[in-house]
Amino acid sequence: MDRDDLKLMSMKQAIDSLERALAQPVDEFVRDAVIQRFKYAFELAWKMIKRHLESAGIVETSPLSRKELFREAARAGLIDDPEPWFRYGAARNQTSHIYNLQTANEVYKVASEFLPDVKTLLVQLEQKHD
Repeated sequence: MDRDDLKLMSMKQAIDSLERALAQPVDEFVRDAVIQRFKYAFELAWKMIKRHLESAGIVETSPLSRKELFREAARAGLIDDPEPWFRYGAARNQTSHIYNLQTANEVYKVASEFLPDVKTLLVQLEQKHD
């Protein structure tokens, strides 16, 4: 098993963990668990996008902003539309600064919207690395 396989396995486990948390009845503890699992899954997702684009020789990613990275991922067929990913990134950034219930609830909602998109990304990455 190579490093990309291990990273994809970690990403799959993070997505499964997020999905299990989102399936639970929501209370403050579940909400907080979803937020943390979203944060971790998002970090793995954008790092795997970066790794794929570089290893496939599609683009040098070091000078790219995260928004530019998502645009390149859409051009490469890894994601359908970069716009939702901009929102996911903004929500991820809020996870470090959640001081109120409204923000926590907004990030929880974004995490639930993120789940199908990150699952689609995983399928694309698995197909390209088989």
